[in-house]
Amino acid sequence: MAGNVRSEDVLGQKWDRCVSDTMIKFASGLGLGIVFSVVFFRRRPWPVAFGAGVGLGMGYANCQHDFQNPFLQHGQKVKVTDNNSS
Repeated sequence: MAGNVRSEDVLGQKWDRCVSDTMIKFASGLGLGIVFSVVFFRRRPWPVAFGAGVGLGMGYANCQHDFQNPFLQHGQKVKVTDNNSS
């Protein structure tokens, strides 16, 4: 069953995970930057840019790690069969 997975599908799944993870981290960093800008820094723009940049950098680092580890399995169940049962 595991032998019939096409490499294009695996690459597509990695790209989908990469884009969604990066967008979530970017939006979270942007949101935290807005909150810190309003609450602590008297509406200065640099916390927003800093938070968005940190989120984008974290997403990029996760994508880079995901593409350089080709044998990492994400959320797939592996069935274990007992061949020694009598």
